[in-house]
Amino acid sequence: MDMSTIMVWSVLFSGVGFGFFMYGRKQKSAVPLCVGITLFILPYIIPNVTMLLIIGAILVIIPYFIKI
Repeated sequence: MDMSTIMVWSVLFSGVGFGFFMYGRKQKSAVPLCVGITLFILPYIIPNVTMLLIIGAILVIIPYFIKI
């Protein structure tokens, strides 16, 4: 896949991460806050689209199953 695909998915996951970060900060909840920060950083350290999608999808669903 080309660089534009990576850019689109990076923007998507960063936007979702921003939402989790803001929610976790307002609710003082650690899980969405940490997931949001991780989704911010994820596109910078993973250059492969497939791995970005797999890890990003797993991170997005973590707050729905772990309620701390």
